[in-house]
Amino acid sequence: MIIGLTGSLASGKGVFSDFLKEKGFVYFSHSDELRKIAKELDLEITRKNLQYLGNKIRKERGLDYLTKVIIGKINKMQCPKVVIDSIRNPAEVDYLSKQKNFFLVAVDAPQKLRFKRLISRARESDPTTWERFLEVDNKDKGINEEKHGQGVGKCIKKSRFIFVNDNEGPIELLHPRMENLYADLNSKVSRPTWDEYFLEISRSVAKRATCNRGKTGCVIAKNKQILVTGYVGSPTGLPHCDEVGHQLESTIHEDGIKRDHCIRTTHAEQNAICQAAKLGIPIKGATLYCKMVPCPVCAKMIANAGIKRVVCEKGYQSGAADLMKQAGILVEVLDREIEKY
Repeated sequence: MIIGLTGSLASGKGVFSDFLKEKGFVYFSHSDELRKIAKELDLEITRKNLQYLGNKIRKERGLDYLTKVIIGKINKMQCPKVVIDSIRNPAEVDYLSKQKNFFLVAVDAPQKLRFKRLISRARESDPTTWERFLEVDNKDKGINEEKHGQGVGKCIKKSRFIFVNDNEGPIELLHPRMENLYADLNSKVSRPTWDEYFLEISRSVAKRATCNRGKTGCVIAKNKQILVTGYVGSPTGLPHCDEVGHQLESTIHEDGIKRDHCIRTTHAEQNAICQAAKLGIPIKGATLYCKMVPCPVCAKMIANAGIKRVVCEKGYQSGAADLMKQAGILVEVLDREIEKY
């Protein structure tokens, strides 16, 4: 579940994000990513500088660049519940809308109340006059801004969920309303598909892996039932990479690039197929779920085992998708990003 937060200046988005953190959500923020880049560029952290930098990045690297950075981190961490703050451009909403179970929440409040909050919090970069506040608020909303600039107003319009934070009393008074909104969001979370279900299980299987260079897991299923699982690790009775280190071998691939591979371990796909053979479990016609497009050796074993479909989360620099397709195996790669080691 991914909850995105957008909203007007000083509307109180932090109140709702803090509420979600207490619910176990992992917090990410476009503003935090922007500040990291600003520090790398030795740029003073001010509202004006951050707006300028944000506009520049969107123009040079793409309107949804910061969002893609955040989603990349989420995928690596495999966070089940995430809140993404400071969504400021419609393209960021469009990219996030492609993610399963994404919900955009717009937080807003009356303009005079928001100005009162700004004066009360007295941040150095905040406007101190009503006229200046209106100017900054319009810029933030995207009024008269080009497409690479701020566009909070358009983001708010794209949201199906509006949280009006007009509270002037203790924060506790907001809790019942936030609980109701959270319950509404939860009720709209869709069940995972069978592919998503088995891939999620393969991620749990991968936690048993004993080669930290590429912790991968594999699930082989048929007729909506798990047949066997496997994870990357050394053969039974032999030392593991996590204990004695990697055993690397350099290989020159068909593209002419030299790459190092750890040959101490047996791949997750190989271990799953071996497990089926050892236990006498037929896997002909089954579907194999894994993290990356299998390597040539795994691909050959998959073909000989009679597996008819392979579902991978990502591509792989040494993957053998073409080999499997030639063998009549349906290969589906959910994310075209190439996993590299």
